Amino acid sequence: MAFSVPGYSPSFKRPPEVVRLRRKRSRSHGAAASRSPELREPTPRRAALAAGLPLRPFPAAGGRVGGPTAARRNPFARLDNRLRVAAEARDGLPRGQQEAPGSALRLSFSESDSLSSENTELPVDWSIKTRLLVTSSQPFTWADHLKAQEEAQGLVQHCRATEVTLPQSIKDPKLSTELRCAFQQSLIYWLHPTLSWLPLFPRIGADRKMTGKTSPWSSDETVQHILMSDWSVSFTSLYNLLKTKLCPYFYVCTYQFTVLFRAAGFAGSSVITALISPTTRGLREAMKNEGKSLGIEFSLPLIEESDQKKKAHGTSVGLGEEQTLSDEDEEESFSWLEEMGVQDKIKKPDILSIKLRKEKHEVQMDHRPESVVLVKGVNTLTLLNFLINCKSLVATSGAQAGLPPTLLSPVAFRGATMQMLKARSVNVKTQALSGYRDQFSLEITGPIMPHALHSMTMLLKSSQSGSFSAVLYPHEPTAVFNICLPLDKTLEKEAVHKELTNCGLHPKTLEQLSQIPLLGKSSLRKVEMSDYMCNWRS
Repeated sequence: MAFSVPGYSPSFKRPPEVVRLRRKRSRSHGAAASRSPELREPTPRRAALAAGLPLRPFPAAGGRVGGPTAARRNPFARLDNRLRVAAEARDGLPRGQQEAPGSALRLSFSESDSLSSENTELPVDWSIKTRLLVTSSQPFTWADHLKAQEEAQGLVQHCRATEVTLPQSIKDPKLSTELRCAFQQSLIYWLHPTLSWLPLFPRIGADRKMTGKTSPWSSDETVQHILMSDWSVSFTSLYNLLKTKLCPYFYVCTYQFTVLFRAAGFAGSSVITALISPTTRGLREAMKNEGKSLGIEFSLPLIEESDQKKKAHGTSVGLGEEQTLSDEDEEESFSWLEEMGVQDKIKKPDILSIKLRKEKHEVQMDHRPESVVLVKGVNTLTLLNFLINCKSLVATSGAQAGLPPTLLSPVAFRGATMQMLKARSVNVKTQALSGYRDQFSLEITGPIMPHALHSMTMLLKSSQSGSFSAVLYPHEPTAVFNICLPLDKTLEKEAVHKELTNCGLHPKTLEQLSQIPLLGKSSLRKVEMSDYMCNWRS
């Protein structure tokens, strides 16, 4: 039941008046539109037509457009969305995806981000890829059915670190023996341990793939000891190669985290560096306290960077900063109670509560990219000894019980086995406006390390006449290895290149890997090359 109040009658109480006003507006608008044809279209549609953008007419009842019984447009529809979508189509961005700074950039060898230069390159990407899918309008027949001589030549070229320089464009790639040998050379990597019935990469989250596989060492301590002894020898051999700059980098892949060791001269550092990700508070505490003589100095670069930004912006004290208060600061914050003589009446947090609140902040970043740890210089040798003696490095239960971590390297080392990335080409028919057209693809699977990705890019430039697209699938825990570290001012690029000439990398690959990382916590996910000009998206 509605009650009427004298003198109060809102507009929604009188529908006839609202309808009358709307009819009056529509009649006046129609008269104005008849005088000016430009006013017949709404403002966003007029702007779109002026810009030459195609727009669909409003649908009419019965599915026909422009009929006598045209349906009214949806008053909640945003016509300016069509302008936005058309603008995104010109920029090459998918609908609904905003272009973030650094997410889609154009790079070249020059410092400027101009595509006018013929020497275009990708940014350095230190993550490990599990799959690479390349598509092109030209076939990949050159990658199929290598001859025995070509395969053997590719193996020799890899072992001898032979520098192969291909022409900018190869007229008939299928008949190019040089291209096919170089392709074989780029597929090789080195692995320890080697168990042909077990997939040893990736190790994080790989229990399902290993379940049901034979693992005779899981319950035999003698076999476990032998495996770990051999692994320690191989690990030490790799580090010695790295120290003498005969190995550019290598990975240690455990069932919980991954370590990237890089030789001096990479990522803007004049000393050996090691990045560990993801980490936990337990691991970090063990690195600090495992044996008093084995303390490892390390830093948390992303956390330190975040703290510096907060200080620079003058962030006020909040919950996050309150959680990081030290025990001494917490004690001092209650000193004024003693001066007032009411310290006994106020319930003071005990030491355990303060410690738990402090540790909560550290635990929150566990298993996240922000937990990445940086170890530099002499401390990397201490890290080597720590990892060799760390009991939690090997799983004690599950499918990976007793299995040493996986060592991945671009060059040979003691106890390593030569392995090949798997490659296969597929030809399909795709629908086009004029019918069907051939679409060719090349799929490469396995632990694709940074040097292999760059080598593939150089080969594809020559074989596909500088035009192809590629989708990259990174091993997510390793994406954070692309963070930019504090730079050393004493680093000289020319001297670094001269010292690393025998590290087993192609000179152009060495130059690319010597760049300062730009991707942050991301990694390359899509690469498009057209007329030798490269666009990438992370």
